[in-house]
This record gives sequence, C-alpha cells and structure tokens, in this order.
Amino acid sequence: MTRVDFYVLADRRPLARERIVCRLAEKAYGQQQRLYVHAQAAAQVEALDGLLWTFRQQSFIPHGRLSSGDSEPVLLGHDGEPPHDYALLINLAPEVPLFFSRFERVIEVIDGTPERRAQGRERFRFYKDRGYSLQTHKL
Repeated sequence: MTRVDFYVLADRRPLARERIVCRLAEKAYGQQQRLYVHAQAAAQVEALDGLLWTFRQQSFIPHGRLSSGDSEPVLLGHDGEPPHDYALLINLAPEVPLFFSRFERVIEVIDGTPERRAQGRERFRFYKDRGYSLQTHKL
C-alpha cells in the first residue's frame, strides 16, 4: 500500500514549497529513485524547472517535463499521468491526483498559508479515510 508523508512548513514565502521539492528531488535522485512532481499548474512547473537548475551551487538533478515526453529521473508535470516506472510522487496540487495509489510513496508539501493548510487537511482526511499509512514531518 502507498505510504503518504506530509511535510508541513511554517514558511509562507513564495516558492517555499518549491525549494523543499528541490531538496527532496536531490535526495531521491541520490538514492536512484524516479520522482514525479505533480504541480498545480504550468507556471509552477516552469518555476520548479528553473529552481532545479539554480537552487544549490554545484548540484545537478536531471529533470524533464511530462509535456515534452521526457523520461528523466525527475519528471515535472501538471496535467497528465506519468509513466509507470516512477515510484515516488510529490503532490503540489490542491487535490489528490487520481493516479496516486500506483506510487510506492506520496509526499504532500504544505506551507504556512491558510489556504494551503486547509487544502492539506482535506487531503490528509482523504488518505486517512481510505486507510493509508500517514506520517507528518514538521520542518
């Protein structure tokens, strides 16, 4: 069964969640895990693409976009389902993706804004009501 982890940030600054995603992507890549980041919209995919190139000096995380048909170890998308060989999903969308259960692990990144906290609580209830194993990490 899919494991679900919630990473809860106190930070409300713009791009706080995206910076955490970059750190998580770096870790996943270092562990040779294939990661799909499900963004809220195309603008967020664009922001993540840029951050993955610049978030840490001397760091390189091979990544691509679902919309381009890429198959890099880290794949970014917002409007489709990734190939089946990705084991880790980071969800940044306000709703639970329909395809979440085929991943070994799902990570939900919640920042300190009231709207995202409320959306995160809804997703937490969704997973809990269906019996998924939940872990919460406060950062």
